[in-house]
Amino acid sequence: MDRNSATTERLRNLISKIEATTKSGELHWERQAGSAHRYARLNNNLLILGPAAPLSDHGVSRYLFITPFDSPDCIEVNSGDAELGAAVMELVKTVEDRSQNEPATDPFAVTDQLLERLESM
Repeated sequence: MDRNSATTERLRNLISKIEATTKSGELHWERQAGSAHRYARLNNNLLILGPAAPLSDHGVSRYLFITPFDSPDCIEVNSGDAELGAAVMELVKTVEDRSQNEPATDPFAVTDQLLERLESM
């Protein structure tokens, strides 16, 4: 992928920040039931990291997808990226280490909190 060095450095810093907040526990990743991805919410953005294949499977390409909740814009960086692929793989390892024992969740489940919020509209 062609991009200028300033953009590459900004993306590298963003991935590093995501990894640091994951390591500190400030950013919590979840796995959706029936999905091969992990997801997190950060500053009104949805982060998707996938697929959730074993780290020992080196033939699987990984990616980090980021999209704002209020916009169709998005960023995707994958492990095949010559400049940022290693950073994506480091993030994959950190997320796996921090969330491997977490149960799968259903972010679309109907909960009392959701119903209360919708009823108060």
